[in-house]
Amino acid sequence: MVNFSLKGKLALVTGASHGIGYAIAKALYEAGATIVFNSSNEESLARGLAAYAAEGIPVRGYVCDITDETAVAALIARVEQEVGTVDILVNNAGIIKRIPMHEMRAEEFRRVVDVDLNGAFIMAKAVIPGMIRKGHGKIINICSMMSELGRETVSAYASAKGGLKMLTKSIASEYGLYNIQCNGIGPGYIATSQTAPLRQVQPDGSQHPFDRFIISKTPAGRWGTTEDLAGPAVFLASDASDFVNGHILYVDGGILAYIGRQP
Repeated sequence: MVNFSLKGKLALVTGASHGIGYAIAKALYEAGATIVFNSSNEESLARGLAAYAAEGIPVRGYVCDITDETAVAALIARVEQEVGTVDILVNNAGIIKRIPMHEMRAEEFRRVVDVDLNGAFIMAKAVIPGMIRKGHGKIINICSMMSELGRETVSAYASAKGGLKMLTKSIASEYGLYNIQCNGIGPGYIATSQTAPLRQVQPDGSQHPFDRFIISKTPAGRWGTTEDLAGPAVFLASDASDFVNGHILYVDGGILAYIGRQP
């Protein structure tokens, strides 16, 4: 199983102070990688560093706005000086604004696209030269089921994640000859602290309506866990996926394959 080892590899995971990014960074570390991550502010960075320290995971963390091209270039230069050249980039950082489209301001739409799509472009652009020099690289973009499906109130998020899917394919097409693989992971509905309110038992003892909805649409009959993303992330970061390029791996319990239970 040596092809799945990440020993000697440096992984940069954006927005990895908590949630999905944290779980992926932890999985990459357990597979042998050295981990660096960024947060958008000092408070989030401190929380992330404390969480890693509590689990005995040595990491380096940096404050950086991924939508700021100059700041990202400085971050990558600093990482290369202090730790080494990035072998694995996980574009995980993202935001969502749940607003009906006719009520959403263009400024709000642009902000979601700026973080979720432009930020991934800026980060990938910054690490690709180093990957070319090393003769290999792995870029993993955290896409979404909204890369394939629309849903009410998430027009900006779905547009950005659909664009991220195509950015993934474009990077794979342009840089495959340099032994750089760019793939995506599309999480389904994952049980995190952010989705906890949607899974709370109601005062009358019933399931939250959204909880019932997700479980009814998922062949696995449950929400995903952050641990469900660990194996796919390690695979796409490792030499085991060297001939996998431009692919979006949906980790959704089967939602995208399922029309729903017949009445």
